[in-house]
Amino acid sequence: MGKILAVTACPVGIAHTYMASENLQKAGEALGVDIKVETQGSIGVENALTDQEIAEADGIIIAADKEVSKERFVGKKVIVTGVQEGIRQPEKLIKRIQNGDAPVYKAELATSQASGEKQRKENPIYRHLMNGVSYMVPFIVVGGLLIALALTLGGEQTPGGLVIPEDSIWKQVESLGATSFMFMIPILAGFIAVSIADRPGLVPGMIGGYIAATGDFYGSEAGAGFIGGILAGFLAGYVALAIKKIKVPKSVQPVMPIIFIPIISSVIIGLLFIYVIGAPVAQVFESLTLWLASMQGGSSIVLALILGAMIAVDMGGPFNKVAFLFGAAMIAEGNYSIMGPIAVAICIPPLGLGLATFINKRKFSATEREAGKASFTMGFFGITEGAIPFAAQDPLRVIPSIVTGSMVGSVIAMMANVGDRVAHGGPIVAVLGAVDNVLMFFVAAIIGVLVTAFMVTALKKDVDVLPQSPHTGLNEDTKQTQVPTKSKVTPSHSQVQKLTDITNLQLIDSDLIGSTRDEVITSLINKLDEADVLSSADDFQKAILRREEQSSTGLGMNIAIPHGKSAAVKRPAIAFGINRTGVDWQSPDGSEAKLIFMIAVPEEAAGDEHLKILQMLSRKLMDEQFREQLLAVTSAEEAYDLLDTIH
Repeated sequence: MGKILAVTACPVGIAHTYMASENLQKAGEALGVDIKVETQGSIGVENALTDQEIAEADGIIIAADKEVSKERFVGKKVIVTGVQEGIRQPEKLIKRIQNGDAPVYKAELATSQASGEKQRKENPIYRHLMNGVSYMVPFIVVGGLLIALALTLGGEQTPGGLVIPEDSIWKQVESLGATSFMFMIPILAGFIAVSIADRPGLVPGMIGGYIAATGDFYGSEAGAGFIGGILAGFLAGYVALAIKKIKVPKSVQPVMPIIFIPIISSVIIGLLFIYVIGAPVAQVFESLTLWLASMQGGSSIVLALILGAMIAVDMGGPFNKVAFLFGAAMIAEGNYSIMGPIAVAICIPPLGLGLATFINKRKFSATEREAGKASFTMGFFGITEGAIPFAAQDPLRVIPSIVTGSMVGSVIAMMANVGDRVAHGGPIVAVLGAVDNVLMFFVAAIIGVLVTAFMVTALKKDVDVLPQSPHTGLNEDTKQTQVPTKSKVTPSHSQVQKLTDITNLQLIDSDLIGSTRDEVITSLINKLDEADVLSSADDFQKAILRREEQSSTGLGMNIAIPHGKSAAVKRPAIAFGINRTGVDWQSPDGSEAKLIFMIAVPEEAAGDEHLKILQMLSRKLMDEQFREQLLAVTSAEEAYDLLDTIH
């Protein structure tokens, strides 16, 4: 008996991850193969593969529609394919390993290796950028909140502005926050490079990011900031990847990822920034500073527009820093009217985006809504970087919105002669007395925040119509917004332990009427309405049908899982019905849907408890015997007893 390992994963991590796992295990049993499957689902890695198991394995199957780290499989035969192949053709994949029809993984970026396997259509540039952003965001949040805490509890108003005493413990807390910000750009660049070139890209990416953020290397006070970090990450990643592809003697291969690739690529990226990229950038920003200084007087409104745009456009990056340093220089000359508009513009991006997450929650994922809370705090204390997570996710809509809002606020502040006597921004400087004309400071900031909030909500699309994973029928935000925690049909505040915690006899129909998809949907919605789960059956039906328009929720194997998130849902619930004749649900395998589970979720719901239930359901539905038992029931009571075994 051979030993085969597998990893399954899908972008949402709810259904297909576990379907592929179950089918691979069953195929292994049928073929007499010892197989272990690691699932990388929405609640993390389960059944993790050990180093010893990997060493003893004949080969590894990676059935995934998202990035799975492959460094641990170096030297093993590895098949990389989509999660659907794991569901539909598990025997074929296992036999390929048995027959030796799989390449040996050599620490190169794995591409699709099987003839006819489905390639993911995700933009690789976007994927690499998001990998860097995901690691960078905690540094932004930690840095911003630590600085905010230090200013709140340790700041003292002095004639020169808001100051934290040098001998205060809060000065050290402020330093910790500044340190977190210092890591932000290197981390962004480093993990962009890792996404491109795997682990060998980390060192050159972080070194390049540090150089990009540290203008001293090439004579710039502002540095290249957020934008420079992105550039450094991509350059480092692709340089490291190019070096990886160079053929070297076998004796040198083991040390290439830890010595030669990092050293050579770090030198290339570092010198590029110091001698080629950094110097021209420094000259551009020096010229820009001189130009801004020439625009005082009659061109003050134009100057306010330019400063507001520069503060917002890269959220703490080089444009932001040039404008900020210009305002600080004017304070030294006794001119506070330049720093005033800048102080207003600084807080508008994070406050405006934070407000937007409350005005229209449908436009933002749960992660963005959480970031919105931190964004409020950072905006109050003049930390523009609080807007970066939003801009990184949706730059084409977010950046114009924050630039417009900051420009409006800056112009109002300039016209009202708002002054700022300290080189800092945000409401905190006004509250602590560093601002001239405090009332108009807040008027300008509030108007700018409202402009940003309403503009971004007008431009953004609802998250419940984001692109779907092609076959799950569950949208990409399902993990965060469609599967809530701590809900149960009766009682309503217990943690979910099994499927019957969110269904009951009243929600089960063993002979569901309807000859079409829409008729079946209506029947199940009526069940939910009769059980007092819905405040408006019509509104929930619109949510269900809107979701079906995006892609079919038919999973195949006679299963469909229609679902909807709506304010019309009072509490999470699952209605289940059996349609004996079956209806066309446009399932990927062409089968008609007979076992239909309808999931109703409140618009405000979020969490992981119900994900566990969906994962259990997905696993159980892969059991052909269980599906046959469900189809054979003659009453709701029998169906309930079977569903009660899912835990």
